[in-house]
Amino acid sequence: MSNAEPEPLDPEAAEALPAVAPQLRELRRRAALTLEAAARAAGLSPAHLSRLETGQRQPSLPLLLALARTYGTTVSELLGETPADRDAVVRAVDMEPTRAGGWTYWQAGAQARGMQALRVHVPHGAQGDIVRVHPGEEWLYVLEGRLRLRLGDTAHTLEPGDSAHFDSLTPHRIAAADHAGTDLLFVHTLLQSPATALCLGGPTMGETR
Repeated sequence: MSNAEPEPLDPEAAEALPAVAPQLRELRRRAALTLEAAARAAGLSPAHLSRLETGQRQPSLPLLLALARTYGTTVSELLGETPADRDAVVRAVDMEPTRAGGWTYWQAGAQARGMQALRVHVPHGAQGDIVRVHPGEEWLYVLEGRLRLRLGDTAHTLEPGDSAHFDSLTPHRIAAADHAGTDLLFVHTLLQSPATALCLGGPTMGETR
């Protein structure tokens, strides 16, 4: 991404946007990102992001979209708008499968929450060599099949009914131990990471092979 600073809004467009500076700083801190890391993820210079957070400049609409993706939120939240009530219940018929990096997962919780809940199928041999390191916490529960979980230098084999809860800054690997694959319930706080850095589908921030 380019670090070139975008052009400021014209006066009329700037007046149409509410002051977003307090929200920008709060969401960055909630995402556990430094000014430098957040600026890099959004394609800005740290100095420009600092001016946005202190209200010295107003963001353009494309920049609001980039910052919303970086903080794992919506433009509405960046603008301080009150979100509409969300359903507490997610019906099985509404869970559409998504495939990424060989894994299949179903959204088992509401969108845009502080936690993300998923039902995941991990095929044998998929992404097992990826070491992940990112801010947040993860909790997983094995439904079917056996799971290989490596946390730092320690390897674990989890059976159905076993669970694990760990800090995502601990280097970790997840792989199916059986040829039929493994089914999991998976809860994470990856909204504390850039939204593009989902642990499903490929290497993310801080990951190596």
